[in-house]
Amino acid sequence: MPNDQTAPLPRTLAALRASGWRSRPVKEEVRENFTRALAAGEELFPGIVGYDDTVIPEINVALLAGHDMLFLGEKGQAKSRLMRQLVRFLDAWLPYLDDPAIPFHDDPTAPISRVGRRLVADRDPGDVPIAWWPRAERYAERLAPGTKFADIIGEIDPAKLAAGTSMGAEEALHFGLIPRMHRGIFAMNELPELDELVQVGMFNILEERDVQIRGYPVSFDIDVMLLFSANPSTYNRSGKVIPQLKDRIGAVIHTHYPRDRALGIQVAEQEAAVDLGGEWPVMVPPFMKEIVEQITIAARGSKFIDHQSGVSARFSIANYRTMVASARQRAVRLGERPAVPRISDLGHLYSSSLGKLELDLMGSHQMTERQVLDVVIAQAIATVFEEYVDRHGLDAIAKIFSKGVKIEVGDMVPSAAYEEIVASVPDVWEKAFEVNASRDPAVRAACIEFVLAGLYATERISRIQLHGHTIYDTQGFR
Repeated sequence: MPNDQTAPLPRTLAALRASGWRSRPVKEEVRENFTRALAAGEELFPGIVGYDDTVIPEINVALLAGHDMLFLGEKGQAKSRLMRQLVRFLDAWLPYLDDPAIPFHDDPTAPISRVGRRLVADRDPGDVPIAWWPRAERYAERLAPGTKFADIIGEIDPAKLAAGTSMGAEEALHFGLIPRMHRGIFAMNELPELDELVQVGMFNILEERDVQIRGYPVSFDIDVMLLFSANPSTYNRSGKVIPQLKDRIGAVIHTHYPRDRALGIQVAEQEAAVDLGGEWPVMVPPFMKEIVEQITIAARGSKFIDHQSGVSARFSIANYRTMVASARQRAVRLGERPAVPRISDLGHLYSSSLGKLELDLMGSHQMTERQVLDVVIAQAIATVFEEYVDRHGLDAIAKIFSKGVKIEVGDMVPSAAYEEIVASVPDVWEKAFEVNASRDPAVRAACIEFVLAGLYATERISRIQLHGHTIYDTQGFR
């Protein structure tokens, strides 16, 4: 039977049997579809960058082995995204018994609910109604903090007891998310924050594939793929996850941040999804992309920031969007095209950065988050500037600013105001930058600010910041 949404879908059990459809456990279904995609050379995890040689091979092996999986890594390492992408290895449609009395999507050919078994046994197959469960709805996830046993396992339904249903009967139960995801995928984010009682319930599902609610065992074979995510600092802390649950998770997938800056830039640009065209186009110089990503790298290595918490890729993404938006605001207000981000646009990063950094209370020496961000930005600018000095010979440009003058810059200063600074030395700018700085005033302005900020960050000139404007004093150039 074709595994696509355009295929005719049987609507009765008799028609389903005649179609040749075959029931499979969800992990077998995932394994077969994954194997088919692997053999065909398909892109297995679209949009996932930097994991080709590390994370993805481990996921592939776990899928082939039929494991439940734990994705272990710091925040912003695409753990949830990877879990959600496993849905693509499910069949496009899955048949189930279409009866409102059945609390989940029961298998028409092997029902596990009492109501489902009775329906199949008492009716002619041509009268047993079949409906179809779409792939996208066969995945559910939950964030552990605040999750109760009833939320994901179930609870006795008082209304059904009042109607005369026996407390020990299956029909008296209101099932939680996991039983309702029978024949699907369920993911629990931040596993160590899950209440111990709920962890015991999940252990029962992993071990016995059944549920127990208020001491009443519901003995049917729940078929579900379980996924978990956790931060190493809490997962490895004694007492946060019961040993029995840890022992029964089939595979631990270790995630990580991008291994180099170029990959980080690729992730930020891809996930930011900013349209750089349109009526007010934006051109982002390479060094500005590098600085934004280097800010994140510097934050991850800063002694002022809690390393166990990590610095999410969302930090880079939000800052990239803010930088582009600041440049576009200037372009619209001043009528400049294209908009080109400058160092002064980074002054708006407080809005997209504060709250995303968790300070190390021992190492931050009572510094505020804003002060720590200033330090991190300065480190990032210095790092990228020194690389450009080595790579492009920026020392020649630095000499331009050794004449003892004051230069005022800002995110709302017109690009034309920077013209006089380099009007007499366009050849030097051509040599120094990969962008065509001598031909576009906006790019030239960005380059000038980069050099000034780099000279300041490397302690070669002084700087005064007043009301959104920055004045660089080149008299201190050494």
